[in-house]
Amino acid sequence: MSGAHDELEVKARVDDPAAVERALAAAHAEPVFRGEMIDRRFDRGGALEGRDEVLRLRIYRPADGGVPYGVLGWKGPVGRRGEYRHREEWETRVADPEAALGLLDRLGFAVVLRIDRTIAEYRLGAATVRLEWYPAMDVLVEVEGAPEAIERAVRATGLPRAAFLPESLPHFVAAYERRTGRPARLAAEAR
Repeated sequence: MSGAHDELEVKARVDDPAAVERALAAAHAEPVFRGEMIDRRFDRGGALEGRDEVLRLRIYRPADGGVPYGVLGWKGPVGRRGEYRHREEWETRVADPEAALGLLDRLGFAVVLRIDRTIAEYRLGAATVRLEWYPAMDVLVEVEGAPEAIERAVRATGLPRAAFLPESLPHFVAAYERRTGRPARLAAEAR
């Protein structure tokens, strides 16, 4: 999980996550991770936001009590490639996410967005499929990979292809809030 690549992905709202997990198991998707995935996005004076870039530290806390780890990443401006959301992405795994947080702080970066969720991540061929449960919002499924791998994984979820959109999280937050009349909550209480 390190290096640069072009990220292609789609997301969909999930009404029955257990059914999606059963469908993935039937398609022989390999479970990769289950637990907390805590995102902290950073900026310094709005410089990154002004360029449509993201600097993010993800902290993974395995549900089985395994050792937490981090993934530090940068994402370039959002674009589209056909039916897929596209960004250039550079990531590297970090053994000590707390130290990475300290480094970013010392460099003058501040947390501008917190996203806390519980996830179940699978590999199906060359695609990554991740179910995401937020503190107060719809469950989402994200599928990432090359177009052929994405389409195979989308079929394996059992959800209709039309449900999968090349949209980012704010799109799904707005849809949830319109549909329910309640504010979404993407982060747990401050830790």
